[in-house]
Amino acid sequence: MTYSKILNAFKQKEILVIGDLILDRYIWGRVNRISPEAPVPVVEVSHENFLLGGAANVAHNIVSLGGHVSLVGVAGKDRGGDIMKRMLEGKSIHCEGVFWGSRPTTVKTRVIAHSQQVVRFDREDKTRMDGRVLREMLSYIGDVLFGYDAVVISDYKKGVISAELIKEIVKKARGRNIFIAVDPKVGHFHYYRHVSLITPNVNEASLASGIEIKDEDSLAEAGRVLLRRIPCEAVLVTRGEQGMSLFRKDHVVHIPTAAKNVYDVTGAGDTVIAAFTLAYAAGATMEDAAVIANHAAGIVVGEVGTAVVTAEQLRKSLSTKRR
Repeated sequence: MTYSKILNAFKQKEILVIGDLILDRYIWGRVNRISPEAPVPVVEVSHENFLLGGAANVAHNIVSLGGHVSLVGVAGKDRGGDIMKRMLEGKSIHCEGVFWGSRPTTVKTRVIAHSQQVVRFDREDKTRMDGRVLREMLSYIGDVLFGYDAVVISDYKKGVISAELIKEIVKKARGRNIFIAVDPKVGHFHYYRHVSLITPNVNEASLASGIEIKDEDSLAEAGRVLLRRIPCEAVLVTRGEQGMSLFRKDHVVHIPTAAKNVYDVTGAGDTVIAAFTLAYAAGATMEDAAVIANHAAGIVVGEVGTAVVTAEQLRKSLSTKRR
């Protein structure tokens, strides 16, 4: 199947995204002096804006690429939650599975001056989700799961993703052969047993495998260890300026980076898992899905702030690659 046909099939696909919802707040300004009160820059604020982050950014990427998406997670009945809800609805992201009010909305605030991040501060409650909310979330997922072509689990370690949650999702999905992709976090790798795909970066893969990745040999060993320990069908290790490596039981594929300029890697992992999952659901092989995800990531890292990629941008980028 050609890349063009795969991208055209995006609009027929329905993806369920489950995970930690984050609201990214950006405060923009400039620095002309150092504070007389302490040796810190004084930022003269010009404006601020909000972007969807975490699992919400995964969903945003899927919609931007032309797919259809529903979101499952938790957010607060607070200013951040109100902003997030309006943004989700404005982008046609279905949020019937978002449980509002169970905890404060996670908000990451970044202060940017002259295109550089000066400081970031987070407001969040990372308490593990359990009790009534977990039961209601599992019930909702069980009711709707079979209506989707694939599932993305976006784990930002903010309390939504647990071993119990993933075990129940995997148990239900395996009977219907539903593809499950996980953007993982260190400390939670033992949760992900029997999912279809995990997408760690090099640092996460190194820590989870216990192998210091310093060259392709150690990378290959780490990939084999993760495939055996999880276990899962595939491991896609994102390697920054070195591209990506896709590990399967019988072979490894190394994909060089498609990025021309790198300004900000914020949210690049969200773009990778969104593009890969949507492409695979649309009929791509895992290898072709990885190439598509690599090109998608190459586009978003060229922008400052949490960014998404469009199908047209992706089509143009892929047109430079012979197929």
